[in-house]
Amino acid sequence: MSSQWEDKSKPHLNIVFVGHVDHGKSTTVGRLLLDTGHIEAHVVEKFEQEAQERGKPGFGFAYVMDGLKEERERGITIDVAHKEFFTPRYYFTVIDAPGHRDFVKNMITGTSQAEAAVLCVAADDGVNLQTKEHTFLARVLGVKQLIVNINKMDMNTVNHSEDRFNAVVEEVSELLKVAGFNPADVPFIPCSAIKGDNVYNKSDNMPWYKGPTLFEAIDAIEMPPKPTNRPLRLPIQDVYKISGIGTVPVGKIETGVLTAGKTVVFNPSQKSAEVKSIEMHHTNVDRAEPGDNVGFNVRGLAATDIRRGDVAGYTDNPPMFVRHDETFVGQIQLMEIPKAVGAGYTPVFHAHTSQVAVRFVDLLENSKTKEANPPFLKTGDAALVRFQPTKPMAIEQMDMFPELARFAIRDMGKTVAAGVCMKVEKK
Repeated sequence: MSSQWEDKSKPHLNIVFVGHVDHGKSTTVGRLLLDTGHIEAHVVEKFEQEAQERGKPGFGFAYVMDGLKEERERGITIDVAHKEFFTPRYYFTVIDAPGHRDFVKNMITGTSQAEAAVLCVAADDGVNLQTKEHTFLARVLGVKQLIVNINKMDMNTVNHSEDRFNAVVEEVSELLKVAGFNPADVPFIPCSAIKGDNVYNKSDNMPWYKGPTLFEAIDAIEMPPKPTNRPLRLPIQDVYKISGIGTVPVGKIETGVLTAGKTVVFNPSQKSAEVKSIEMHHTNVDRAEPGDNVGFNVRGLAATDIRRGDVAGYTDNPPMFVRHDETFVGQIQLMEIPKAVGAGYTPVFHAHTSQVAVRFVDLLENSKTKEANPPFLKTGDAALVRFQPTKPMAIEQMDMFPELARFAIRDMGKTVAAGVCMKVEKK
C-alpha cells in the first residue's frame, strides 16, 4: 500500500525513534504508518490478534516494526528495523532503534545515520536510565533535530492530564540541557500511540494542547545543508583490486566534493594519488557530493597501500590523524562500564570506518561532578579524557569536522561509551 505523498524524488532524511524500553517507540512508528496510509488496518489487526495470543494485548502496532520472531516473544526491539515513510515535504527512512541496553551497538549504527530523532518518553514513567543514555548518544552522534513524544497520555495511564504532561516536559527539559540540546528548539507533543491521539490525528481528549501533531512536527524538520563548500573528507570502507582497472577505494563522502582528475591523500597511510575515475551506482560520474557512496579508481597505488579507516582529502587540506606517539582530548559519556576505569584502560574506538585500540592516558575532568583529575570513572559519568591511539588513527576535531569527530568505545562485546574529539595534540 502506498501513501498519498509517496515520491522518492523528494528530499530524503533519516529519522530515528529512541527512548527507554517499553516507552512506545515501535508502537508510535506503527501508529504513524497506519494513520498515514503506509500500512493497512488489517495488517495491524492480524498482528494484534497474534499479540493477544501471546498474552501481549496492545502490541499489534509494535509488531509492524518488530519483525523478528524472538523480538515478538520477548516484546522488545533487538535489531534496527528500517521502514520507508513519506510526508508532504520529505521521503524518510524510519530507523526504529532498540531501547534495550544490550543493543546500544545497533543504536549507535542507527543513530549515526539520522538527521533527526523522536525521543519517546512514557507520561506515567518519565525519564529513565535509557532515556538519558539515548539522549546523550543522539547528541554525541550528531542528531541535530529532536522531537519529544510524551507518550501514553491516555485514560489508562495519566488520563490526559495537562499537569502530568507539564511535569514530564520539565523533567525532560533538564535532561536535554545537560546533554547539550536547547529545549526551546524542541517540540514536546502529548500523544497516545496506542489510541492515536496527536500522532497523525489531532486529539479531542487534550483540548489544552495547541501545538503540532507528531506527524506535523516531523514534516517541519529542517533539511540540513549539504556541506559541499567544505574541504573533502571521505572515510574509506573497503579497498578493491579490480583486474584491468586497478585499485578502487570505496566509501561515503562526508564533506566536500570528489572530482575526477584531482590528487587525493589518504591518512593515516600518507599515500597520495590521482583520482582517475569515479563510479556511483554502476555509472561513471565526474564528481560526487556529501552523502554519495562512491568507488573511485586511483592511479599508481597498490591495494595494500591504503586500507579501511583511512580518510581521503585533498593535499591542500589533508585529513587530520593522530600518530601512536601523539594524543587527543575527547569528551565522553560512559554508558555501561563493567568496572571503574582509570588511566591505562585500552578499549577499542570506532570512529567513522576505523577501529583502533586507544589508551586512556589522563582523566582530566569528571564533567558530572566537576572534579579535576579524578582517579577513576564509572558508569553514568561524563568526562574529559586525554587519549593515545595504539596505532595511527584518522580523527578530526569537533569544531572543524564534527562528522569525523565522533566515536563509540567498545569493550568485551558491548558499547561502553560514546564521545567526541575536542582537540588533537600534534607533536
